[in-house]
Amino acid sequence: MKLSPLARERFTIFMMLFPTFLILVGFYLYPTLYNLELSFTDITLLKLRQGGDPVGLANYTEFLTSSSFFDIAINTVFWLTAISVVCRIILGLGFALLLNSNFLKRMHMTTLARLILLVPWATPPVVAVIAWRWLFDPTHGPINSWLLATGLISDPVAFTANLTTVWPSIVTIIVWNTTPLIGVSLLAALQTVPSDLLEASEIDGANRWQSFRFITLPYLMPTISVLTLMSVIWTFNNFVYVWLTTGAGPGTYTNVLATEVYLKAFVDLRLGYSAAIGVTMAIVMAAFGALYFRFFGLSDMQDKVG
Repeated sequence: MKLSPLARERFTIFMMLFPTFLILVGFYLYPTLYNLELSFTDITLLKLRQGGDPVGLANYTEFLTSSSFFDIAINTVFWLTAISVVCRIILGLGFALLLNSNFLKRMHMTTLARLILLVPWATPPVVAVIAWRWLFDPTHGPINSWLLATGLISDPVAFTANLTTVWPSIVTIIVWNTTPLIGVSLLAALQTVPSDLLEASEIDGANRWQSFRFITLPYLMPTISVLTLMSVIWTFNNFVYVWLTTGAGPGTYTNVLATEVYLKAFVDLRLGYSAAIGVTMAIVMAAFGALYFRFFGLSDMQDKVG
């Protein structure tokens, strides 16, 4: 049977995309389904070959009713995700506005400022954590040395071991290492704002805040929307910063969902229970993404810009 030109084009597109589809299935769908299967069993890391017995929803019930669930949820949702994401968006927007300002252009410092901003982003998370742990060190860290020298504190502070300062310390590391990505993305979006609109608003007597609020910000909202969603998903699932900074300590004070998955799988050896936590995290993020686009959809943002 002879295919029409349109059908041949569609078939060609399908054949070109099919290998990518197979790769996605192999790398994402199969592990997801396998993890889902494990979550309904009592399989342990020591009995992978034998497999586990079906336990239904027992793993989920045990986790959701455990005494540590509330603390882990608060740590993950409030400290790790909400606080760090809000700080990154605000600081990233500030950096973008600064890099796009006429002040840096007049000082011929735009390129240098952009390079400086990219340094934290180019630093691997492991290196960033090690560097900041040294900065926070109560014995040799320069932060404690400076605070002692200025008389702001009388005794060294173990920032990553003190219950009062440990979460602000973790958030500081995350924000320092990841804010440049937000800043660079918003800088690119800033450069799409029509200059004639800004000039017209200035002629009409609008001050800088009014121009930002009614012209610049609406153009940035689609980008901010995407960056917020990406940041929430990435941070909610992040393991590196908390584990390398505190090991979920002191005790389990900074334990989050990602570190709980690791602890249950490789310390308690309860692979099925760990899988149930992982599935719970995926469900929460899927629900968040759906609700986020329901109430803060990109199409609505684009309509506001238009």
